[in-house]
Amino acid sequence: MIAPRRTILSRLSTLAAGAALIGLATAAGAATVAPQTDAKAGTPPATPAAKELRICASNVEAPFSEKDNSGFEDRIALALAQAMGRKPVFVRTEQAGIYLVRDQLDKNNCDVVMGVDVGDERVLATKPYYRTGYVLVTKADRNITATAWDDQQIKDQSRFAVRFYSPAETMLKRIGRFEDNAAYMYSLVNFKSRRNQWTQVPGDRIVTEVASGEADVGIAFAPEVARYVKQSPTALRMTVISNDLDRPNDTPIPMHYDQAIGVRKADTALRDELNAALDTARPQIEAILIEEGIPLLKPNS
Repeated sequence: MIAPRRTILSRLSTLAAGAALIGLATAAGAATVAPQTDAKAGTPPATPAAKELRICASNVEAPFSEKDNSGFEDRIALALAQAMGRKPVFVRTEQAGIYLVRDQLDKNNCDVVMGVDVGDERVLATKPYYRTGYVLVTKADRNITATAWDDQQIKDQSRFAVRFYSPAETMLKRIGRFEDNAAYMYSLVNFKSRRNQWTQVPGDRIVTEVASGEADVGIAFAPEVARYVKQSPTALRMTVISNDLDRPNDTPIPMHYDQAIGVRKADTALRDELNAALDTARPQIEAILIEEGIPLLKPNS
């Protein structure tokens, strides 16, 4: 399968373009189903599910979503379903999250995709439920306090652990560290080729590389690594990158993103219902994000 065309945003839309529980319902109250394979794009769901919230979810998207519905986005979806008075139904796939809109939402297999960028042109997005950004992860005892990706303190490091197709790749090119890191980056995925397949460095691998000293700096979207930074037995520093990534003859790549829920473009009723539920479930949502260790930016901070 050839990955969709790449543009750079935050996570699902970036990649797609490139291609606890505190006082709320538990995963045990949710149903999980496999996606239908005969649904046609643009047609309504085969079975009316007026009181269900059908959540598009990936089994290979930790820490966002996991098979047992324990991912932090899963838990936020559960809180929203509870606020809406709907039964949560996870429609799960073994595909990576970047394919949820194209292969699940657009084919009416499910109705909502968690964690899209506000402004994602593929979907109708709700208002944001949190804002965060790309981060630098380093060992605390290294005393690397830089907040800018092009700070001399960052440029002076030699080995970087980053995810493919992300702004971090562009950063490495800008500071002259991409070529030097190419072999190392591919070693993180056992030298699997990125050609015609989706290959990605897991967030937990980025953190363990830094904690073990194999990498000097990890660069990732904060939700991808926050849980693992928090759980690491080695003291780590996670710093939100402060400056956008300027590009010659092109628009800058922002480092901070509002995250929202995506529905099909014509589904304004569900978008409005979700917006109301976001207000109702706000305390639970913020508790989940804080527990996850995600640095929250204004207006959430």
